Amino acid sequence: MSWETVIGLEIHAQLATRSKIFSGSSTAFGAEQNTQANAVDLGLPGVLPVVNKDVVRMAVRFALATDAAITERSQFARKNYFYPDLPKGYQISQMALPIVGEGVVRIVMPDGTEKNIGLTRAHLEEDAGKSVHDMFEGSTAIDLNRAGTPLLEIVSEPDMRCAQEAVAYAKHIHSLVRYIDICDGNMQEGSFRCDANVSIRPKGQSEFGTRAEIKNLNSFRFLERAIEFEVERQMDVLESGQEVVQETRLYDADKDETRSMRSKEEANDYRYFPDPDLPPLLVEPSFIESIRQEMPELPTVRRERFVTEFELKPDDAAALTADRTTADYFEAVIAGQAFAPKLASNWILGELFARMNKESLELTDAPVNAERMAGLLNRVHDQTISGKIGKQVFDEMWSSSDSADDIIDKKGLKQITDTGAIEALVDKVIEDNPSQLAEYRAGKEKLLSFFVGAVMKASRGKANPAQLNAMLRDKLKP
Repeated sequence: MSWETVIGLEIHAQLATRSKIFSGSSTAFGAEQNTQANAVDLGLPGVLPVVNKDVVRMAVRFALATDAAITERSQFARKNYFYPDLPKGYQISQMALPIVGEGVVRIVMPDGTEKNIGLTRAHLEEDAGKSVHDMFEGSTAIDLNRAGTPLLEIVSEPDMRCAQEAVAYAKHIHSLVRYIDICDGNMQEGSFRCDANVSIRPKGQSEFGTRAEIKNLNSFRFLERAIEFEVERQMDVLESGQEVVQETRLYDADKDETRSMRSKEEANDYRYFPDPDLPPLLVEPSFIESIRQEMPELPTVRRERFVTEFELKPDDAAALTADRTTADYFEAVIAGQAFAPKLASNWILGELFARMNKESLELTDAPVNAERMAGLLNRVHDQTISGKIGKQVFDEMWSSSDSADDIIDKKGLKQITDTGAIEALVDKVIEDNPSQLAEYRAGKEKLLSFFVGAVMKASRGKANPAQLNAMLRDKLKP
């Protein structure tokens, strides 16, 4: 049997507000347990929730960024279910009338192909608390700091057909919510997490198969592996003559498998009804327009501009615009400079990113800021130093506050461009290596690199490479 995979994602993005969705409690991460939950978060008798205006603003920003419909009169509802870390016994969410309606995002696959993924909806809701299990004592504690934290649940259409498409879509949304400043995207802290709805069907069949929902995937790697395992599991079930059960499953990263958590609930199991304490949420056209005016340049538009305006390769433009901080850094480096944007792109994606990855740093924490990077690239561009020496200067800049010019002067790293000085070094190397000279002139032209290396060593890496190569080729001729 030949099978087709069908995937839809539900992404929970924690909105970057300082207070919760319906109360003034702080949303700061890492506080002592149960110090950031007030009477509203706990749903105590007599309290009333009040909608945080910044939450609405952020939902509208997302709608504008995805060309999605905006519901001018949306409704909060109570989603009733019991969890130990859900103190009210219900979650305030949106069901029939979500604030964000249908939209579309365009993803780019690693091979450069593009695909549109439909958005079904994006709705506002509050997060639950957190159960803390002690495996040694066999007890469970409840931390309610997270209860009431604002979430935007982004629901896709089932338009993805493989795990790689799902990862590309999730990465796109991850980049987008950070670009428009509505979510910090920190997956380790739970600010951005995914649920994957996975099913399979015989190729050519239009009817969907029975789906399983894999909950709380907090890394792109886990998302990909969980989907791939689940597809194989469902294929084994169907090809053995059994039926796939609609259920919620968890991914075990240690065992690289999904396992059953509970049977999948339907909407009617939650007994949704409009929250009597919250009136309909009205979003005025003037409010939407004011947000539209303050929207930043979106990553897709910025990527295309980097290709046309700065003549970058599409892959490089995509890498630079995948994160707003990186794109801003790049534009700050090249602003008003004589060197080609491609030079900056190479150094940022090469030396800078390699060093950041090695030390697990974010760009905001990197010691070489845009101004200092531009200073270094100017010296490479005007041939004060070679690219190789530039890497040495970059290392010095990383561990000190000195500018590129200070380091070049202090260490005497200026490139030798004086023709006479280079010629003297070339003549000395040729004179000291007669056997290699004879072999080169006999046809072993690969020895050119030997002579280049010898002169570079004699000049301590400061000879101008272009001048050196041209001079060697001329002097080595029979």
